[in-house]
Amino acid sequence: MDAMRILMDEHQSLAAIIHAIRHMIGEIGAGRLQPDHKLLEAMVHYLDAYPEKRHHPKEDEFLFGPLRARTHDADAVLDKLDAEHADAEARIAVLEAAVKAYAQDPKGFEAFKTAFEDYAAFYRTHMMTEEREVLPLIRKHFTAEDWEKANAGFIADDPLGGTRATARAGEEDFAQIFSKLVAAAPAPIGLGAGPYKAG
Repeated sequence: MDAMRILMDEHQSLAAIIHAIRHMIGEIGAGRLQPDHKLLEAMVHYLDAYPEKRHHPKEDEFLFGPLRARTHDADAVLDKLDAEHADAEARIAVLEAAVKAYAQDPKGFEAFKTAFEDYAAFYRTHMMTEEREVLPLIRKHFTAEDWEKANAGFIADDPLGGTRATARAGEEDFAQIFSKLVAAAPAPIGLGAGPYKAG
């Protein structure tokens, strides 16, 4: 079940970035870490470009859509997840505004912290809903043909697994970005290798 493996890998990478940002915010709030605004902004950008614009469309096309075609058992929870996916742009806009305001004025720290805590709490619940309520129904109702299409779709668009030979023009290398973000994050989350360098 390549689709399931890739989906869970993507959830874990998203959880790792969220955990890293939460840790950094806690350290900044405690006065033990100077804010690296470029790193924080890069992490927020990752949350927009990766889960919101790449991960969710894949779920909708290869998992949630086919599940709807097989059963009505998942209608209520899928309606909820669809609405949450549709709110992605607004959700990220709040976070982007907060991180930019904080970069311009240290007094914006508490607002950024609150905005990120809200985002992190949302995503924890969102991913748990998918994993605990939807994935068991997919395992129950998917046919061999559904799995074949889902596996092919997820393998063809596995930005962390490096399954593409080359990235399309203008496309971001998420595996490389993820590695840079984690490496730049302070210990014990990352390697604390120094200021984040874009590119």
